[in-house]
Amino acid sequence: MVNQNDIIAKTVEYVRSELANAEGGHDWWHIHRVRVNALKIAQEEDCNPFIVELAALLHDIADSKFHSGNEDIGPTKARDFLEANDLPEDVIQHIVQIIRNVSFKGGHVTQSFESIELAVVQDADRLDAIGAIGVARAFNYGGHKGRLLYHPDIKPVLNMDKETYKRSTAPTINHFYEKLLLLKDRMNTETGRRLAEERHRFMEHFLEQFYTEWNGI
Repeated sequence: MVNQNDIIAKTVEYVRSELANAEGGHDWWHIHRVRVNALKIAQEEDCNPFIVELAALLHDIADSKFHSGNEDIGPTKARDFLEANDLPEDVIQHIVQIIRNVSFKGGHVTQSFESIELAVVQDADRLDAIGAIGVARAFNYGGHKGRLLYHPDIKPVLNMDKETYKRSTAPTINHFYEKLLLLKDRMNTETGRRLAEERHRFMEHFLEQFYTEWNGI
């Protein structure tokens, strides 16, 4: 029988090692924050907290953004790790499906899988994309990719399809309108929606201040 505490400890060790040199917005500390928020939300939901915790830990084990857009690497790495630790196939399959479906992929993409555990992990991941942490992560990634902070003549493109979203090289401020400001209304759980409210307001205030300073006032 699988010892859940041992598996969690091994997963933490594995993820920390794999992401030791990751970009700062998608490193171990992102995983840590998502895990904490996922477990907080799980307390309010009728779900399997073991699956929630494992999926939160493994959800960005190989983010497609850093692997030429390949969306199979992450689920494959997670499956290999879980199989090597003798997890039951139904648990493995559930976690793999969460990893495949957790990320935002533009305005026209619908999920191919649903479960309360996915809803919980997805809300936790989205919470880390908004608020003060979300602002910091957005500009960290934009700097990593060499993107402009803002350009008044480059307008946000709303409701992009998946491939257009993946190929976008727009300034970081555009990302607020193309994704971050949309997340509050896409939360799945009541707890997620409640936690998103304050973070969303922070981003609105940040943008107001940004434009004020940009215009030299």
